[in-house]
Amino acid sequence: MNKTHFGYESVDEQDKARRVRGVFDSVASKYDVMNDLMSGGLHRAWKAYTVLVANLKPGDKALDIAGGTGDLALAFAKKVGPTGQVVHTDINEAMLSTGRDRLINQGVLLPTVICDAEALPFPEGHFDLVSVAFGLRNMTHKDQALREMNRVLRPGGKLLVLEFSRVAKPLQSLYDWYSFKVLPKMGSMVAGDADSYRYLAESIRMHPGQEELKGLMKDCGFGHVDYHNMTAGVAALHVGIKC
Repeated sequence: MNKTHFGYESVDEQDKARRVRGVFDSVASKYDVMNDLMSGGLHRAWKAYTVLVANLKPGDKALDIAGGTGDLALAFAKKVGPTGQVVHTDINEAMLSTGRDRLINQGVLLPTVICDAEALPFPEGHFDLVSVAFGLRNMTHKDQALREMNRVLRPGGKLLVLEFSRVAKPLQSLYDWYSFKVLPKMGSMVAGDADSYRYLAESIRMHPGQEELKGLMKDCGFGHVDYHNMTAGVAALHVGIKC
């Protein structure tokens, strides 16, 4: 049986999805609060920049993968207007339900689909934009997921991958201290779950760095790939254009 990583732990591939699901089932209700606390609110600026780079126009079609509590889906819906389409998806039902309820409370009703990014249930060339924010690192076969994202994009369409990445070297020791000492304690106090936030820190370290992810996206069919470091590389936005 093939192995993969769950944080620093080696697990069977088929077991990873179940364990990742358990993490997000546990934190769904506190996800937004914890995002604000652990990033000092910076995740909002990162997402705002992502929306700016998306440059969606009225009538465009966008797919938000691992859309969770709906931050990007809501922002995209405002850009594409009533003639466009935004599909809000996640593999985790608890996260998707939390996001759907939040969107409805904002007066926005979007197609909401539970789906696996490695086998997207959408036709080839359907979307102008595909986004995945803080979700790619949790996927077992990142290459397969990226190929699926490429498949459902129209030629010239854009993929945006917003993800935690490699910080600048002078900040590494401070970032490690925060990630492995402070973050789990914060998760325990606020969400009642230290282990899930310990996994979060480990999963960031196991995720491909900026240049490695750029190369992987090119290998998966994107003709032009660039990335933008944010907050000294704590997060990076990768932009891929389909040939």
